[in-house]
Amino acid sequence: MTRRQSGRRSRTRTERKRGRYVQARPVTEKTSDIAFDATMRAAAPHQINREEQRQQVAFAIQPQDLHRKVRVRKSANLVLFAVDASWSMAVAERMAATKGAILSLLTDAYQRRDRVGLVVFQKDRANLVLPPTNSVQLAHQALADIPVGGKTPLSAGLFLSHEVIQRELISHPDVMPLLILLTDGAGNVAISRQLSPQEEAHKLAEEIAKDEIRSVVINMEHAAFDQGLAQQLSEHLKAPCYTLNDLKAESLYQAVRAEMDA
Repeated sequence: MTRRQSGRRSRTRTERKRGRYVQARPVTEKTSDIAFDATMRAAAPHQINREEQRQQVAFAIQPQDLHRKVRVRKSANLVLFAVDASWSMAVAERMAATKGAILSLLTDAYQRRDRVGLVVFQKDRANLVLPPTNSVQLAHQALADIPVGGKTPLSAGLFLSHEVIQRELISHPDVMPLLILLTDGAGNVAISRQLSPQEEAHKLAEEIAKDEIRSVVINMEHAAFDQGLAQQLSEHLKAPCYTLNDLKAESLYQAVRAEMDA
């Protein structure tokens, strides 16, 4: 994808005349960022056949010789956590780790222009607890008291997460989104009555994957009770699935950082 603005975390292509020149491509549309070295190499073999043109110029270049520069520069990330806050898993441990990871990411978000957000789903709905921000102060306030308990509206969590990322891409088109989904994959509340909760969640996951949104599923089910539902969900998201049995804030933070660096 080609992006216009810059950050300091992930490498991405840019159409602006800034960034490191890494390669050249033939010109297929109007451009002002000509790769002169590649253009001259493309024109060099044809100089003998352009004697008439060379009577006017020392080196004959024609439109088909033109190459443009392909540049890369750093782009900012949007890291959106979507956390199951039902009683289906060890809620207190999971929420503590999630809060710690978010605050760790926000520590350097200001310098790196990254934005971090948090969606929590439980009972019959999903809530945007922390809208995408790089403010540590706002994060502390939002994370102070998060309700837990009830059923698992996995579909609602996926739907809201997708919506938040789409809105963020409209207002910040340069950002590279990454969805971190912490769940056991066992949804039991559907948004509509057309599909079962599990089928609906898988369909929404496929919509996220269709939009080429990078995702990571962190399976929070205990190994002894794991039915493979988180793995199934990750397959529909076309995302890797990690299991963190001994979950701590630092390990979750490192997993997210590794995924962004990758």
